[in-house]
Amino acid sequence: MVIKIKNTSENPLPLYETKYSAGMDLRANVREPLLIMPLQRVLVPTGIFIELPLGYEAQIRPRSGMAIKYGITVLNSPGTIDSDYRGEIKVILINLSQDDYSVNFGDRICQMVIHRYEQIEWQPVEILEDTTRGAGGFGHTGSG
Repeated sequence: MVIKIKNTSENPLPLYETKYSAGMDLRANVREPLLIMPLQRVLVPTGIFIELPLGYEAQIRPRSGMAIKYGITVLNSPGTIDSDYRGEIKVILINLSQDDYSVNFGDRICQMVIHRYEQIEWQPVEILEDTTRGAGGFGHTGSG
C-alpha cells in the first residue's frame, strides 16, 4: 500500500526499523528542547501530514523503551488518526516518572501503526443471543 505523506520537518520520513516491525517511529519536530516535568503532559509536533485511504486509520502508540526507561508514554493510547484528517500529526506525551524529561529535535517519540477498520450499522434488538460467558466480566473466570 502506498500512502501520501507531507513532511515539513527536517527529520527523515517514518520508517520500519526492522523487517517485521508493525509500527514506524515518529520523531519530534521541536525547535528547542521541550521539558516535560513529572505528571505533565505536552503536545509534541512531528511535522508529518498523511492522507490515509478510506477504511484505514493510523494508531499512535507508546515506545516501550521510553516507557520502561523514562516513564514517558502516549497519553491517549492508542491515539487514532482518521482517514479524513489532514492536519499535522501531534503526539500527547505524559511523564509518569519523578524526573524531568527533555524531548529534543529528532527524538523518536512514538510508533505509528496503519490499521484497517470497518464502519458498522447498529441493529436495535430487545434480546441478544446468549453465550456460556453471558454477562460475566472483570475477572469472573478467576485469577491467572
